[in-house]
Amino acid sequence: MPELPEVETIARGLAKRVTGDVIESVWLGEKPEPLKSPAHEIAAAIEHSRIVSVRRMGKHIVFDLERAHLERAPTPAKGRRSKTKQPGPTPKLRASSTKFEALADGGVRSARSESTKSQWIVHLGMTGRLQVCSPKDEVLKHTHAIAKLASGRELRFVDPRRFGRLSVAVDFDAGGIEPLEADADSFIAMFRGRKTPIKSALLNQKLLRGVGNIYADESLFRTGIRPRRRASTIRRDQFVKLLASVKEVLNEAIALGGSSISDYVNSDGEEGFFQLQHRVYGREGEPCLVCKTPIKRIVIAGRSSHYCPKCQK
Repeated sequence: MPELPEVETIARGLAKRVTGDVIESVWLGEKPEPLKSPAHEIAAAIEHSRIVSVRRMGKHIVFDLERAHLERAPTPAKGRRSKTKQPGPTPKLRASSTKFEALADGGVRSARSESTKSQWIVHLGMTGRLQVCSPKDEVLKHTHAIAKLASGRELRFVDPRRFGRLSVAVDFDAGGIEPLEADADSFIAMFRGRKTPIKSALLNQKLLRGVGNIYADESLFRTGIRPRRRASTIRRDQFVKLLASVKEVLNEAIALGGSSISDYVNSDGEEGFFQLQHRVYGREGEPCLVCKTPIKRIVIAGRSSHYCPKCQK
């Protein structure tokens, strides 16, 4: 599943390519699994909306949208004529910061009189992709959404395993705190007194959003803490070091475009390179890069965890 660095990489790539574009229409597939919001709600919220920004929130990609509504100005009642002016062409409007459009019957409506803001939320799940394509590009078998853009391009959501989710919201909240923005006190407060393994606690998206299996393992290795160790036994100075390691690992991974382990590619279809820097994840049986002890793999709450039995206590 794409984790924080992969989702951040995709969001940044999309932001460069589609910010300011307008979603003219959207096609949604027949499979129900990807739709967390009803299809008609998704279409109503995003069609004819301008993409104001694209950003990451936890493991979600958030498209901030805005739609201008044209408000009709009052028009004289039929049959009633002004005593001082004869009927004729619509009078010229003085220039201002508001754009106007003349109606056929002489009325006027403003294009900036009112706007509606909404958010299109995309969770990539295990195998989801969001890519900007040409309409001429082949539509892949597992394409579940196609947003046609005013620029002539298409934004497509492809997900073979259908664990990804599409939804709309007004004020989306992914829960938890952002690890790259966390301070030591808030980070420590989240885990203080918890008897669960620290690895499980790091993966709890209600506490810390965006960190997944790969980056939890890598952060714990750099801190020297075993993944099965209970959070309640970790000292304050170790938590401070763990937070620093989490931020360091995530920033390094973002700089390298994330980790391409199976299906992950960015919005341009390119793989990341951080998998070449993994020190424990996926290296079961291989020698530790520090002490040469074979890396071990264990399962915690159904998730694989990799660690060095000598370097981590």
